[in-house]
Amino acid sequence: MELRCSVLVLALAAVLSVAAAYDPLDPNGNITIKWDIMSWTPDGYVAVVTINNFQMYRHIMSPPGWTVGWTWAKKEVIWSMVGAQATEQGDCSKFKGNIPHCCKRTPAVVDLLPGVPYNQQIANCCRGGALAAYGQDPAAAVAAFQVSVGQAGTTNRTVKVPKNFTLLGPGPGYTCGPGKVVPSTVFLSPDRRRKTQALMTWNVTCTYSQHLASKYPSCCVSFSSFYNDTIVPCRKCACGCEHKTCVQGDSKRLAVTGKQARGRHHGDKEAALLQCTTHMCPVRVHWHVKLNYKEYWRAKIAITNFNYRMNYTQWTLVAQHPNLDNITEVFSFDYKPVVAYGSINDTAMFYGLKYFNDQLMEAGPHGNVQSEVLMRKDATKFTFKQGWAFPRKVYFNGDECQMPPPDAYPYLPNSAPPAGAAAASPASVIIVAFLALLLMRDLHWTDLLVLELLFHQGRRRRRRNSSASAYSDADSDTEWEDPEDGVGSLFVMEGTPEKEPFCEQLSEQFEAYIYGQRKETSFKT
Repeated sequence: MELRCSVLVLALAAVLSVAAAYDPLDPNGNITIKWDIMSWTPDGYVAVVTINNFQMYRHIMSPPGWTVGWTWAKKEVIWSMVGAQATEQGDCSKFKGNIPHCCKRTPAVVDLLPGVPYNQQIANCCRGGALAAYGQDPAAAVAAFQVSVGQAGTTNRTVKVPKNFTLLGPGPGYTCGPGKVVPSTVFLSPDRRRKTQALMTWNVTCTYSQHLASKYPSCCVSFSSFYNDTIVPCRKCACGCEHKTCVQGDSKRLAVTGKQARGRHHGDKEAALLQCTTHMCPVRVHWHVKLNYKEYWRAKIAITNFNYRMNYTQWTLVAQHPNLDNITEVFSFDYKPVVAYGSINDTAMFYGLKYFNDQLMEAGPHGNVQSEVLMRKDATKFTFKQGWAFPRKVYFNGDECQMPPPDAYPYLPNSAPPAGAAAASPASVIIVAFLALLLMRDLHWTDLLVLELLFHQGRRRRRRNSSASAYSDADSDTEWEDPEDGVGSLFVMEGTPEKEPFCEQLSEQFEAYIYGQRKETSFKT
């Protein structure tokens, strides 16, 4: 009975581990490490190791870049390497004369930095460990190095495949399977008239799990719209608030701590120095429903970096929305559809333009990138009701972001607000105020003027809400005006008229009457 329970527990753990590494938006995404033995040596072989990133929108940044490790099956050593290096040499004291490059039984290999001598380079090496996403830049989604292995056997029968492969990119998150011998790789000559093949080939497949990479999300999402003046912020502590170091944006500590540590901890999530926010996320993605046309509608996307020690190079943003299958134009970003399930085209990948905004700078005045997406309406499904205009999922650099709760999405003016969000109507406020004034004696003539102005103000607000409701779902050739075009314009609610300062001042004075805070006139009792 105990044995059966143990087997069931192990089987369940295996299923859960596989499920945790499954990405529904990129079900076939993985990193494949391929070993090709190209020639034999007196005590081993020379192999070319190729790392292919087949993930559509998840890449590995540099520095520190990728790190590949394994455990030798026998007592192998690394005599030399080209295009990469082992991080530790290990104990090579038993060797006389020629000293191996690495004698550790569990070597860890990293890429070389750009600019190394040509005799230490091979094709697709020396990028500092950077590995681009396949959907973003297929040519840069491959890395390679050459390794000369000794004490390993000199035939296909005596060579043993290494075990316990690991991949850091740059931190944890990847799980690698065992090496499997596959048919030898075939190579074409430069003139493509001759084929050669490797002497032996094995593959290792590594998959990514966000749950293994971090306990909390690394980004969050906020919403706003032109038809509602409410900004839905990121959830409180969306990325966890425990054991995180943060500073205020104007703190003097940034001049010392942030700049000194930025170079040492570039790419290290644990050493992040965040700007103090309620969500405590390194990155926030804001989606703003901006404009409504007769046949089109427009959304604005802004990505903000709150990490003072991180520049996000070759960043990617993935959004899932049913109208992303009909994108007309994307401004300031590059765009590619992510079609994982045949004809279902509801996912898009956005990334920066090369040499323009493909790097999201550290937190500060330049720590944001933004763009707008113009989409054609589908009359059979388009609506602004029930938060339809907002994305279902958002990923930044391959990690899923924390979304706001569904009941907090901006709602239409003619729709019932969520529970707890209902506000008193202008008419009810005026009635309550009038009854309160009736309880007072010796009203001044200016008080009656306040009541009259408030009454007209309530009528104006009701008229605005009705006009905004008409624009919300009806087709229109007129676009809402955007009073400014900059970073701050993301949060400007198009279609919301400017408030009249005089009426607002009178409203504040009237509230002072109700709460007994007016100092100019005292009421008789």
